[in-house]
Amino acid sequence: MTPEQAINVLDSADVICGPDDISRALDEMASSISTRLAKQNPLVLSVMGGAVVFTGQLLTRLKFPLDFDYIHVSRYGEDTSGGELRWIATPHQSMEGRVVLVLDDILDEGITLAAIRERILSLGAAECLSAVFADKLIQRDKPITPDFVGVTVPDRFVFGFGMDICGKWRNLPAIYALPEQSKQAS
Repeated sequence: MTPEQAINVLDSADVICGPDDISRALDEMASSISTRLAKQNPLVLSVMGGAVVFTGQLLTRLKFPLDFDYIHVSRYGEDTSGGELRWIATPHQSMEGRVVLVLDDILDEGITLAAIRERILSLGAAECLSAVFADKLIQRDKPITPDFVGVTVPDRFVFGFGMDICGKWRNLPAIYALPEQSKQAS
């Protein structure tokens, strides 16, 4: 996608969740996570690259000690629909006996997050919790239910606040959705 095409996509998109809504959701999530994990010294894992914006803004709101690492798993690459799961980077820290909190940008079909949870538990974690900033309202069951959710979004292709469209627009301070006809065409 060229820069010009990216600008055209943004110009035709609908704002789904503005910056103020995002800030409120982050505050509420941080409060819930803090209540649940403040005395656990959790290992927090950010799913790269989509969760980087969410992670950066959430971590500054958590007021308890934690260890931090990342994982890089992808099903999308530069596509707008999921493909085969690829493990690009695994955590550097041991999860043996730890409470692990996985941070991800969006729960779409749930396949990626379910696979991450399974892998973390197989590596000896005592518990694996998940926090997603956006939970997409799809019309079918998901293999995992997140423990913490920031916002819900409609069943449309969304981008911004860490989520991309063809590698672009992760840097937007709001969440946008492609027009309805664009979702059906992809």
